[in-house]
Amino acid sequence: MSVSPAFPSTSPSIAPPTQAELLDFVRRTAADSGLIDSLPLDPEGRTWVRLEGPGGSEAWLIGWPPGTGTGWHDHAESVGAFTIAAGELKENSLAARLPADGWKTLELSDDVDRERRLPSGKGRSFGQHHVHEVLNESAEVHAISVHAYYPPLPQIRRYSRTGQTLRLEHVERPEDWQ
Repeated sequence: MSVSPAFPSTSPSIAPPTQAELLDFVRRTAADSGLIDSLPLDPEGRTWVRLEGPGGSEAWLIGWPPGTGTGWHDHAESVGAFTIAAGELKENSLAARLPADGWKTLELSDDVDRERRLPSGKGRSFGQHHVHEVLNESAEVHAISVHAYYPPLPQIRRYSRTGQTLRLEHVERPEDWQ
């Protein structure tokens, strides 16, 4: 009886996409006018289509009617990027790392607020536990954006904010939005 020796796999492991690679992907995707034009837009609520992201990432094409937004949230352990394909979005974010778990209410310091206006063609990437809200403040124009996250979103934590008080309201899981 002969036994073949066991050989380890020689296939290289695939590295997860970096924030820069996610940003490059969302920029290239936002430039695809055929894809952007195919997104059905609703006059009242956000619309979205899931896309195939690079390296196993999760990606979304999102339509934002005038006056809509996300509310304060984070993407847990995922890094991400987004780019505006049409219109303009405003991002309010916190320049502070929050504890990952074990809290319900936090008092924020006065210097943590950041505001960024992102017109068509502009985007940004962000690291883990990035807390922000994204808004279409236009009274008349839809905005469209492309987003990518790695690893695919394990959860989204939703917050409410009153002044400098941030309160964890609930946690969404993928089955809640897919």
